Amino acid sequence: MSTAFKAVDPRTGEALASYDEATLADVEAAVAAAAQAATDPALADAAKRAALLRGAAARLRARGEEIVALAGRETGLPPARLNGELGRTTGQLEAFATVVENGDHLDAILDTPDPSATPPRPDVRRTVRPLGPVAVFGASNFPLAFSTAGGDTASALAAGCPVVVKGHPAHPGTSTLVASEVAAAVADAGLPAGAFGHVLAASHEVGGALVDHPDVAAVAFTGSHRGGRALMDRAAARPTPIPVYAEMGSLNPVVVTEAALAARAEAIVDALAGAVATFGGQLCTKPGLVLVPDTAAGEAFTERLAAALGGRDPEVLLAESIRDGLRTGLASLDEAGVTRLTPAESDDTNNGFHARPAVHRARAADLGTIAPIGEEHFGPATIVLTYTSLDEATTALLRAGGQLSATVHAEPSDHPNLHPLLDAAARVAGRIVFDGVPTGVAVTWGMTHGGPYPAASDAGMSTSVGLTALRRFLRPVTYQDAPQALLPPELRDGNPLNIWRRVDGALTQG
Repeated sequence: MSTAFKAVDPRTGEALASYDEATLADVEAAVAAAAQAATDPALADAAKRAALLRGAAARLRARGEEIVALAGRETGLPPARLNGELGRTTGQLEAFATVVENGDHLDAILDTPDPSATPPRPDVRRTVRPLGPVAVFGASNFPLAFSTAGGDTASALAAGCPVVVKGHPAHPGTSTLVASEVAAAVADAGLPAGAFGHVLAASHEVGGALVDHPDVAAVAFTGSHRGGRALMDRAAARPTPIPVYAEMGSLNPVVVTEAALAARAEAIVDALAGAVATFGGQLCTKPGLVLVPDTAAGEAFTERLAAALGGRDPEVLLAESIRDGLRTGLASLDEAGVTRLTPAESDDTNNGFHARPAVHRARAADLGTIAPIGEEHFGPATIVLTYTSLDEATTALLRAGGQLSATVHAEPSDHPNLHPLLDAAARVAGRIVFDGVPTGVAVTWGMTHGGPYPAASDAGMSTSVGLTALRRFLRPVTYQDAPQALLPPELRDGNPLNIWRRVDGALTQG
């Protein structure tokens, strides 16, 4: 017998609709259907997968007004933000459809035989195959673009992997509505129903059962370090371990030079204040550390940033757990003696889930010695760290550890001296931003939304945003001296798919 849980309007704390909790039997049925779909020739048909992706985008767009309204009630996010997120969601579905149609994901490599080589070289041809069913865990802070039909789902489907989504309990109605449209697009494309499954749950039991299921081949997750690490450990403990592609949060340090302060301090303050507080600071790329020179200009900048953030109204947070986690984290900074520059938060337990933006200040040298400074404080909060030299700022970046992004505000006069700092940034971060803010992650071929642990579970070629994200769900297979008739089309002589291939080391469409 299933239990139920309620959606909550975070603006008021009001309980909304009630939803049935998925059972272990539901998990078994969804994964069994996905395993069957993984062997269905229809799912290997690129045209049908592209039709699914385009169809899902069209269906979500057609119900956009309803989706945005429901997501707004469940998350407190404003319509403009949700409409933009819906556009991002449909856009990335269609972008992956184009990748599939063009065969850009196949990575076809042909090394022709050379009997005269020592030893003789055989005919070697390499392509990729989908891993199999993927369990996707939706994120609370992006109810559309990183949730049920978000980037993980889109890229896994594009790769040819069936998907079972664990809907996020912070927006259950939105997840259920979106899932119904994706399932309809599966049917419209002539694909087996198991190509997409959806189980809705607030408990950890359902998520654990998904990870444990022997037919699940990979996990994709966006969320906290604690949640991602739990999934990693569980997947590693299976009799057959599987990869977990987890994006787990970040401090996203920002380094501002003295020259940049002299040239445009006010503009940098405005940009950072927006990046820290907008949408409740609940973005995985929110700047959580801002490094400024320990000078009069740095002090003036810090005071201006604290005034800009401290003067904002309380921000709506997505859930009670996020509000409580932020309060606990900020209290740990206070207890550690880190200076708070904005007023302490007042209790508003009976009025929804809100938080006033917070700014703390410490020294760059304190990073690594005062533990709470190096922890992510998810919400509208940031810590200013003062540095005495670029060398000290460079050391602080390295101490910060793996990050999704690192940002540098500098002027041309700084450039000759920035190489050590940028080398450190490249060592710890997946994306380096110049003279901007890290919030806003473009869906492009060149994007990296990942980084060394603990920002992400996989620091290799993994990204959860961008068109190379589908590579996470593919594995290479090499055919040696195979008869033409038995080769996949992308590896046959004559290039019947007319795709770009690497033949004897050279890229060609011939």
